[in-house]
Amino acid sequence: MVTFALAVFFLIVTPGPGVLSLAGVGSGFGAGPGRRYLLGLFLGNNLVLFAVVTGAAALILADPRIRTLLMAASTAYLLYLAARIAFAGARIAFIERATPPGVRGGILLQVINPKAYAVNTAVVSGFNFLPGNVPVEVMLKVLVLNVIWLPIHFGWLWAGLRLRELALAPSTQRRVNMAMATAMLVVVGLAVWTQLRP
Repeated sequence: MVTFALAVFFLIVTPGPGVLSLAGVGSGFGAGPGRRYLLGLFLGNNLVLFAVVTGAAALILADPRIRTLLMAASTAYLLYLAARIAFAGARIAFIERATPPGVRGGILLQVINPKAYAVNTAVVSGFNFLPGNVPVEVMLKVLVLNVIWLPIHFGWLWAGLRLRELALAPSTQRRVNMAMATAMLVVVGLAVWTQLRP
């Protein structure tokens, strides 16, 4: 179980669309909108987790046309997000919108987030520690995942809120934007590579 918990921690803590955009909402819009977006990400992640546990995700993604369509939609969105971050200029503006994305935006992001499917599939299908009682094992995995998921995401929101409070030099702000955009592009590249490999 300890190995499982460590694996979950490292799977979740690595930057992906959810945590990067959460830091951006915190940085761009503040604590209240950030918490609402976090709630959406949490609900969306658990919807993806439910789809993985019940096999619905496997059934849907078994059709190569649907899988390709979802991959194209998520890739396009993540490229758009990376471009908005990269070209935000000398401001810390991970995402540039007139209004914060809110709960609905968080749910929608997770539904098209390839990392959410990859992490939840790895969590559910790997690290078997109760082979004689699969339902209890799955319930424990869901519990451990959420117990680890919440503080990590609150940490990313906190980082975004701290960036909001800093008076960084324009060159530093540009470097932060470019680093976040590069991280998003790495996520996109890994998702596409995973999809295309034989």
